[in-house]
Amino acid sequence: MAAAFSCPVFLPSTFSYNGNRYHGRIKIKINATSSTKVKTLNEIAGAGKGSSSLATSTEIGHLSQEQIRQRIPTKKQLVDPYRQGLIIERGVGYRQTVVVRSYEVGPYKTATLESLLNLFQETALNHVWMSGLLSNGFGATHGMVRNNLIWVVSRMQVQVDHYPIWGEVLEIDTWVGASGKNGMRRDWLIRSQATGITYTRATSTWVMMNEKTRRLSKMPEEVRDEISPWFIDKRAINEDVPEKIVKLDDNARYVNSDLKPKRSDLDMNHHVNNVKYVRWMLETIPDKFLESHQLSGIVLEYRRECGSSDRVQSLCQPDEDETLTNGVEQSLLKNMILTPGIMEGNGYLGPLDVKSYGYTHLLQIKGDSKNEEIVRGRTRWRKKLSTLPYSS
Repeated sequence: MAAAFSCPVFLPSTFSYNGNRYHGRIKIKINATSSTKVKTLNEIAGAGKGSSSLATSTEIGHLSQEQIRQRIPTKKQLVDPYRQGLIIERGVGYRQTVVVRSYEVGPYKTATLESLLNLFQETALNHVWMSGLLSNGFGATHGMVRNNLIWVVSRMQVQVDHYPIWGEVLEIDTWVGASGKNGMRRDWLIRSQATGITYTRATSTWVMMNEKTRRLSKMPEEVRDEISPWFIDKRAINEDVPEKIVKLDDNARYVNSDLKPKRSDLDMNHHVNNVKYVRWMLETIPDKFLESHQLSGIVLEYRRECGSSDRVQSLCQPDEDETLTNGVEQSLLKNMILTPGIMEGNGYLGPLDVKSYGYTHLLQIKGDSKNEEIVRGRTRWRKKLSTLPYSS
């Protein structure tokens, strides 16, 4: 019986783009047996011109250096070894395994809310990446790029049961679904790989904006045809009636008017990234409160984008104290039944007499004649707990 073997071969490649010459390598994997006749590279290169499955120098020349370096898939991928990602949920959901890194944690060695939001964004983009639909935009599909469209988030809700710790291995699941006629919903679940306990749930609504006019747009049929096969009728957070967030005025208790976006705050769509908004909101809350409390939920309603030249004001108003009764929190956490076992033993929210605290937020652009809303927000807080969510 002939022995089988597999051998990678690297061929040098040189091509031109925009008057510049680039050098690279083409990787070929050869599968054969000991009885296979091995041809020379010249024979391989000259055999069956026009019918070879290898990319020709002419084809490579049509690719930009950016496309070659990014290696964006042109068809659906089931596994991504570089990002530790794989397609799940009958071929349409996405799961990625990540490790909480040192720069993603705060003083207490737990992941920050900003880190969680960044993980949401990264896994969403990687999901589109593996779908084969990603064009050269920030998560935009080929149809969106042809219509000069980009994604913008209109609403997001996050519920945090417990914050991951430094070095912990997490599994993040994300999937998309329909939201009305012209929107898309994206949900996430974050859980510990070691225990299987779900730490965080999140849901968001996305709409399309014309990149040139900066106005919201209807979803073209070609884009709907691209993304609708990926829709799942499943929700991370069951929200029957979205909570209405009131608009604050200048009488809010805490105000920070000295906010100016930096160039580093801009994303690939040339506006301030939504994670930066959350930082501005939380920094308006007094330090003394932040030292003793931990955010357990947040709802954000986005009204308009913010640019690098805008002057931003953050307003914040605390609620009256609200108490947990009968194991059910009557605000952001109303979907979560808090059983005594969870309350006492697994480091979620503590005993039933724990109070939760709420804040209402507003970010707005300061104008000469009027102010324009950027985002409204609601945050829910609990006393910091030191126990970890592991079964006793």
